[in-house]
Amino acid sequence: MDKDINRIKVVLAEKKRTNKWLAEQLGCAPTTVSKWCTNVCQPTMETYLKIAKLLNVELTELVRKENNV
Repeated sequence: MDKDINRIKVVLAEKKRTNKWLAEQLGCAPTTVSKWCTNVCQPTMETYLKIAKLLNVELTELVRKENNV
């Protein structure tokens, strides 16, 4: 399965924030945020909630909706 699950990269760009900024806010490695942004791996639900709060968006804005379920 080679699908984008999250929209973290898109939302960061919309908010004019960088991977480095998000990593600093969360206290994690920039490489971890990069992996999330490229959908190599996904953050935990707790981290999704923190990201949503930091970016002042709803959690649903960070997750791509799948139409063909």
